[in-house]
Amino acid sequence: MERRVFGRTDMQVSVLGFGGAEIGQSDQKTVDRLLHSAIDAGLNMIDTAECYGHSEELIGKALSGRRDDYYLFTKCGHASGLDYPDWDPVMLEQSIDRSLKRLQVDHVDVIHLHSCSEEILRQGAVIEVLKKAKEQGKTRYIGYSGDSTDALYALQTGAFDSFETSLNIADQEAIELTIPLAMKQGIGIIAKRPVANVAWKHETLSERDYAYPYWVRLGELNYDFLSDVQQGVETALRFTLSTPGVATAIVGTANPDRWGQNAALLEKGKLPEEVYESIRGRWREVAGSDWVGKV
Repeated sequence: MERRVFGRTDMQVSVLGFGGAEIGQSDQKTVDRLLHSAIDAGLNMIDTAECYGHSEELIGKALSGRRDDYYLFTKCGHASGLDYPDWDPVMLEQSIDRSLKRLQVDHVDVIHLHSCSEEILRQGAVIEVLKKAKEQGKTRYIGYSGDSTDALYALQTGAFDSFETSLNIADQEAIELTIPLAMKQGIGIIAKRPVANVAWKHETLSERDYAYPYWVRLGELNYDFLSDVQQGVETALRFTLSTPGVATAIVGTANPDRWGQNAALLEKGKLPEEVYESIRGRWREVAGSDWVGKV
């Protein structure tokens, strides 16, 4: 699997990364097979968070003997059972220590602030907690995960080494709003939700469904390549990874066979420029002013 330089860090990450949200309620045997098959297929980047159910514990148990085979990213910000409010500096320190214990490691490669608002960022304390964790060797780099104007402010602080943001055929705000600044600063860029939750495969969706906003947008965008689900997945994934600056795209799945399939989809490399620009052009033509990054 292709690897790309991750900003100004010393990491070269696989173009596909593993997103740990969907395994939060899985059993250990399934996660063992899932993660080992992903790494064996060439994936070397795993992204999880403090609030993804049992994701951190499952990853820690599954990969305790393969720490040198992958880069490990997690997030902090939500108490998720700790006795403090979200974003409290004491809670953040405890959350980071809890993540290391769950993951069975003495450090991670990146800790991201998890969708932190501009208001909280401006107070400064959360950034100082991450800087302290880096100084203490609990993480090699620090980052911000989020979208829209909150993410823009985070980048403007100049504090971060890594930036994780929503980017796909139904979510293109970051291409103009934040990614150019991240590139200018030499920050490693991670695309989350790179296949728009494959929302187009559904004939109908409830407004309560996580993928509903993308489903609505895609109905209006009406890309012709979405008439075939598999062709849609390939084009969508290649679109995200064809966006300048993107080093890796994290895909979540609970299907252990998915990694070989996903890797095969990328054998053709980046989309032809005219195809990429046609998708961008359709977005500019149709996107509403409220089509902001999906947190």
